[in-house]
Amino acid sequence: MTRIDLHSHSSVSDGTDTPAQVVDHAVAAGLDVLALTDHDTVGGVEEAADHLPPGLALVPGMELSCAHAGSSVHLVSYLFDPGDPGLLAELRRVRSDRASRAREMVEKLQAHGVEVEWERVLEIAGAGKDEYADANTIGRPHLARAVVEAGAARDVQDAFDRWIGSGGPAYASRYAIDPVRAVELVRGAGGVCSLAHPGRAEGALNGAVPLELVERMATAGLGGIEADHPSHNRREARYWRGVADDLGVVVTGSSDDHGALTGRRLGRCTTDPEAFDRLVAPATGASLIRG
Repeated sequence: MTRIDLHSHSSVSDGTDTPAQVVDHAVAAGLDVLALTDHDTVGGVEEAADHLPPGLALVPGMELSCAHAGSSVHLVSYLFDPGDPGLLAELRRVRSDRASRAREMVEKLQAHGVEVEWERVLEIAGAGKDEYADANTIGRPHLARAVVEAGAARDVQDAFDRWIGSGGPAYASRYAIDPVRAVELVRGAGGVCSLAHPGRAEGALNGAVPLELVERMATAGLGGIEADHPSHNRREARYWRGVADDLGVVVTGSSDDHGALTGRRLGRCTTDPEAFDRLVAPATGASLIRG
């Protein structure tokens, strides 16, 4: 059976493995189709595509950072035109604000006596000296790793819990796209999208994306809901499968692999081939890349 994983991250955003290494791990995991979905960038797609072996197909994509009523909402997006003016303008704004936010959190950490240097955060993110570059995306996991190096946390999760998670002493908010607007942007760029891990929305009152918002996203053109995700328990997965069925969108399954940070779990959750075909059928912005 065809094995499809539609959510993975490389070192271009907050994963630990290079795009080429992600491809190698996908092969080792027995995948037939892999989507590379770094946060707010397609900067790793070219390297991954150049490294594809025969028999593995790559879905160009990204995970869009969205927000609703103070909570995070993530949208995994595929096969869009990365040069679309509307989408490109929003991505540049998001990446620029990510960098500004990370700088602010570094300053807050320093004010609390945590010896984290901005230059080291850039090195960990692979952003060089240009934090506003289009390729690499600076995220809190990079900052968390710097906090661990500074000896102010045991590990990345502890850095989030103690310092940079929502409500933490070094937390700073940032710009993110309205989820309905994000769906419209992706569809306008010829792409398709699925709501990522809806049961895990940081900042939401009950920890999940509100059903009313999901309904509006579906009306705007949402194609799928990532019900099968390693962070969802069986009850949550069953609930979101029911929501997808009620809204007439497909169920997607993905590992949301971040390399060593998540234990290299590519293929842990997968998408049914028929659901995949249905999800990508409307896409006109880009095509699958085959090895």
